[in-house]
Amino acid sequence: MNLTTIKPYVRSFRLAAWLGWQIESNWADPFLFAIYSIVKPLAAAAILVVMYSVITSGNFDAPIFSYIYLGNAFYIFVGQVMTGISWAVIDDREHYKTLKYMYIAPVQFPLYLMGRGVARFIIAAFSVFITITFGILFLRVNIDFASVNWLLFFTTLIIGVIMLAMMGLILAGVLLQLVHHEFGIGDAVAGAMYLFSGAVFPLEVLPKAFRWVGFINPVTYWLELLRRSLVGQVAQAFPTLSSLSDGQILGILLGLTIIFTVFSSVSFRWCENRARELGLIDVVTNY
Repeated sequence: MNLTTIKPYVRSFRLAAWLGWQIESNWADPFLFAIYSIVKPLAAAAILVVMYSVITSGNFDAPIFSYIYLGNAFYIFVGQVMTGISWAVIDDREHYKTLKYMYIAPVQFPLYLMGRGVARFIIAAFSVFITITFGILFLRVNIDFASVNWLLFFTTLIIGVIMLAMMGLILAGVLLQLVHHEFGIGDAVAGAMYLFSGAVFPLEVLPKAFRWVGFINPVTYWLELLRRSLVGQVAQAFPTLSSLSDGQILGILLGLTIIFTVFSSVSFRWCENRARELGLIDVVTNY
């Protein structure tokens, strides 16, 4: 593959990322947008902190608090990246009514959708940083930066973002098939995965009949590795994946990411072709 072949793909992704940022940030002036980006994640984290405080009588020194807090913080990426990519279908079809024009424009549509998710990723990264910083400064979240495994952290983060992008592409394909009551599907999927990913409690809390959902969910392994890279043995002390080494969990995460990449490519192509055949590309909810 030479430079001439790659150039259209790079252009599609770059322009979509620029467009996504303009759409996400143009509703307020930069100062108000910055305030919103800070207050929103802290407000969400405050709900979890209050619930934990009531249940444990304010025992923020317990190792499980760091486990729960970090899982909740990094889960922001799931909702923003996965939903952000799929939401581009709704935004372009329902709001701007430009989706049909994207199909005649010289862009690679799957890369366009992933580019649209870049703005949500940037916002999510900022939110995660603010949430974790607040936890370290005011809630005694125990992270020893001298002991952090940075290589594992960034490797896991990159693989996880790719995995979430592929899941978002699957949702985007589903949304191409739907023309009624589809607005909440991304948040609904993210909310369901929150329960089955060990984000705030080990999977052992779930009934045995439902634990398998968590074990086939790549987000489970992604969150576990992020916790291990930051708080080491604290995360490994929890039972769900304690029998697996970091390398084994990373291998499982990488394998599931490859599976989702292949499946997302096949499923999106099928959904896209079917939407074209049924004339659903430019069908809006209020037609």
